[in-house]
Amino acid sequence: MPLKTYGNTTVDVDAEGYLTDFSQWTRTVAEAIAAEEGFAALGPAHWKVIEFMQKEYKENGQVPSIRRLNKSGSPPPRSFTSCFRAARPRRRPGSPA
Repeated sequence: MPLKTYGNTTVDVDAEGYLTDFSQWTRTVAEAIAAEEGFAALGPAHWKVIEFMQKEYKENGQVPSIRRLNKSGSPPPRSFTSCFRAARPRRRPGSPA
């Protein structure tokens, strides 16, 4: 299984780079992944969403669907989509890279 190092932490990942062992997840790993994805920092809104998703995963063995997330009311659906929009500018089809 491939490994990836974030700071001083090495984690197991799949072929696409996703963590495969939930017990290896830490806030430091999350912050490093966010930085790699172009986020300057994870703020309170991000952590609220992350903590909700983790709670659901721990209780049900899977991440909640968007429908479940919307029905939960916590976090509000708009905060979820607005705080996790791609940090990098989107490329328009046909525009130069």
